[in-house]
Amino acid sequence: MEDEGPLLREVYPDLVAELVRLLEDEGERYLSITVRDLRIVAECGCGDDFCQSLRTAPHPPGEPYGPGHRNVLLDPDEGMLVLDVLDERIVYVEILSRPPMTRRDVSRP
Repeated sequence: MEDEGPLLREVYPDLVAELVRLLEDEGERYLSITVRDLRIVAECGCGDDFCQSLRTAPHPPGEPYGPGHRNVLLDPDEGMLVLDVLDERIVYVEILSRPPMTRRDVSRP
């Protein structure tokens, strides 16, 4: 669909490869498969220079996600990676204290 954000794997392929590996290491096989189809809905926007977090689904009204939410804490070599998972769907990728990611240009013709 034209109004969907770009695929995470097209914009940040190295991040997706790392997420897949780390999820497999954590025994999160289902999530490791679904990470390949995540789309970037929005950047965090908090303005903190250590944050590169990404929304992969619209946030529901209100602050907490509510029932069906869990966090998956991953163990990267550098910084922090925490996934917000809602009803077994990754809705937010928290990326903290890591080197700046290089964004690939995925402009469409």
